[in-house]
Amino acid sequence: MSIESAADLTGMKAISEVVALTLRQMREYAKPGITTKELDEYGFSILQQYKAKPAPKLMYNFPGYTCISVNQEVAHGIPSDQVMLREGDLVNIDVSAELNGFFADNGGSFVLGQDHRHLNPLVQASQAILRKAISQIKGGVRIAEVGRLIETEARKAGYKVIRNLMGHGVGRSLHEAPSEIPNYYDPSNRMRFKKNSVIAIETFISDKSTMAYEKGDGWTLLGNKGGYVAQHEHTVLITDSAPVILTEANLIY
Repeated sequence: MSIESAADLTGMKAISEVVALTLRQMREYAKPGITTKELDEYGFSILQQYKAKPAPKLMYNFPGYTCISVNQEVAHGIPSDQVMLREGDLVNIDVSAELNGFFADNGGSFVLGQDHRHLNPLVQASQAILRKAISQIKGGVRIAEVGRLIETEARKAGYKVIRNLMGHGVGRSLHEAPSEIPNYYDPSNRMRFKKNSVIAIETFISDKSTMAYEKGDGWTLLGNKGGYVAQHEHTVLITDSAPVILTEANLIY
């Protein structure tokens, strides 16, 4: 969406803070021994406190309030009472919601407890690459150039990107124009970021896979070559200078 009034900005700031705080508190609540369903219901309880509606269920009838992906699940993991979190798990939580007609989206991967699989470097690379990508976004910049930066930085760190998962516009709906903000360089993409628009920019940094596929439950995505993927995402307001990270309260830097 394009921010066209003070009311628009107030609305986007409000829902962005809600999803950011929900993500942060879910991350803090996660511990070995709880199920992903328990974690999801905890997240829903936070959204309810703010009278926000979980976007995956609202928009797509997703079987959960948030997406929680564990270990080799890349994205869109279904919260389950059969999946118990364990020490060393790579956990991704993606929280999106609606409040008063405005939508915001954010997500983040983290290692739960002791990192016995040595996945923190992957997580840290994803965070650093997202931070660098956001710093380059302003009105007039080609979307393809930010994709080039993400792909180049991933390669320099020894990783790959998932090419069929990407960021998107957000605001009056969960997914808006631009519908695709890729993690790689697409020279055919001539679109540019627009001042005063709102996007959800995200990284999908992988140690082995380059594509994601649905595993058979209608939602959960896995990597085509296995391995692990770290994702981090912020909702961002584009300006003609430094962008405004609306979901900064999630403390993903």
